[in-house]
Amino acid sequence: MEKYIQIYTTIDKKEEAEHISEKLVSMRLAACVQIVGPIESIYWWNGAVEKSEEWLCVMKTEDTFYKKIEKVLSELHSYEVPEIISLPIIHGSEKYLSWLRSELHT
Repeated sequence: MEKYIQIYTTIDKKEEAEHISEKLVSMRLAACVQIVGPIESIYWWNGAVEKSEEWLCVMKTEDTFYKKIEKVLSELHSYEVPEIISLPIIHGSEKYLSWLRSELHT
């Protein structure tokens, strides 16, 4: 059985989030990307606390596609150091996982 993951990244422009999301779905690397936002992020950057408005992208995929998605994000993302992290999907409804599988393998 495939191992499914969710990959997260944050982006400061909604249009860029949409562009990257559409690219990943059209390449069949992600079955779905949810864009959530705007959100407020507070973080350390270059020795200071920063605050910014961002859009959170949550990508649903198989772990075998992680490296390809990381490559696309690294090429298209405007941040110097983009957040690219993944978390395993431990459980999911069989109907949803079946749909996810079918969208990635067409």
